[in-house]
Amino acid sequence: MSDLFDPMLAAGPVRAEVSDAAWLRGLLDAEAALAGAEADAGVIPREHADRIAAVARDGQFDAAAIGAQSVGVGNPAAPLVRELTAQVGGEAGRVVHLGATSQDIVDTAAMLVSARAAQVLIAEAEACADRLAELARAHAGTVQAGRTLLQQALPVTFGFQVAGWLSGLDAAADRLRAQRFAVQLGGATGTLASLGEQGPEVLAAFARRLGLAEPVLPWHTERTRIAELAGALGELSGVVAGISRSLVLLAQTEVGEIAEVAEGSGGSSTMPHKRNPVAAVAANAAAQQAPGLVATLLGAMAQEHQRAAGSWHAEWRPLTELFRSTGSAVHWLRTSLDRLQVDADRMRANLDITRGALLSERVTTALAASTGRLEAHDAVSACTRRALAGEGELADLLAADELVGKHLTRERIGELLDPAGYLGSARVFVERALAAHEKRKGTP
Repeated sequence: MSDLFDPMLAAGPVRAEVSDAAWLRGLLDAEAALAGAEADAGVIPREHADRIAAVARDGQFDAAAIGAQSVGVGNPAAPLVRELTAQVGGEAGRVVHLGATSQDIVDTAAMLVSARAAQVLIAEAEACADRLAELARAHAGTVQAGRTLLQQALPVTFGFQVAGWLSGLDAAADRLRAQRFAVQLGGATGTLASLGEQGPEVLAAFARRLGLAEPVLPWHTERTRIAELAGALGELSGVVAGISRSLVLLAQTEVGEIAEVAEGSGGSSTMPHKRNPVAAVAANAAAQQAPGLVATLLGAMAQEHQRAAGSWHAEWRPLTELFRSTGSAVHWLRTSLDRLQVDADRMRANLDITRGALLSERVTTALAASTGRLEAHDAVSACTRRALAGEGELADLLAADELVGKHLTRERIGELLDPAGYLGSARVFVERALAAHEKRKGTP
């Protein structure tokens, strides 16, 4: 945690869902549910389970103290169990944590924390997607230069570009929604031997009480759930990185097709004229934390035998940080989109920078029907080079060309060089993206 950097790199509501307090709550919820499940299966008296649940809910637990004590045993569950047992007291205290091992409680807490954080993160992502849908619909016909390798290519529409962002964000949110959040309960080596024949019954009740999935068997060293979750968070961060980077590029002074407009935001410490897209910049910065964190979690999948020596422990911080950074990235993207001002006139003006060369392919195609492709290509290319060299407007040069002018009138050339007439299926694709977005939301 950093008071200096977190306001930018750990912003938004997801941060609270993976805080120390949230983890502590997850650990205590797991212990309470375990006692309740054992009472459901007749393993311990109901009054003992109720007492454990009450203390887990209302007792006083110090995360810092528990963390300090964890160094002696290698995880925070053991000192938490000791403190919970002391506060429960009496006969009920003797059955706290019965049949479980520390990893059962920490892994279950990790799933609880992740499931709760994921719901908040999905809500933030869907708010971004709804804003993108508004922009795509409003700008389905706003002509803009398409850009490949950062160079102007054929024309698109801003709505078409936004529809691509929308589709990616929806897909990433759906993947996160599909995650397998399952309880962990296996005891010392995963067999639940200490619970005898009632082990599977307790496991089922444990999952039911927490609203998590019941695994086929304990997954102490089978970490595909963590890997899948890491991948989903990394995917969402990657989508945000792509969108935010495009927004930053479109906001460049020389491009100026969009801007973030917000009072007190976007200034520079030395240059008063600047309008920095700071929310998009922050989104990109937060999203770029994800690949390294994902790699750490994937590397930690190599876990030996029935309980890992170090790889399991290596998951805790990167999983927490991955949620924090991804949550921050989505939060800042939402902020950027809410501030976004689109300059359709500038988009249209930028199409004219190449003096019509952007549509030379279209002229070549029309001319080739009469002259053949190579002849058409050579003639149009020669005129395009002259236009780019400042010898005149491309339409006039083409009309004056001996080959081109013979087959295409000046009026027809003007039509062919109009970007609005060469958008292919851009509008159709925008409509398809919007329809898919509305369908996944269940909107008629």
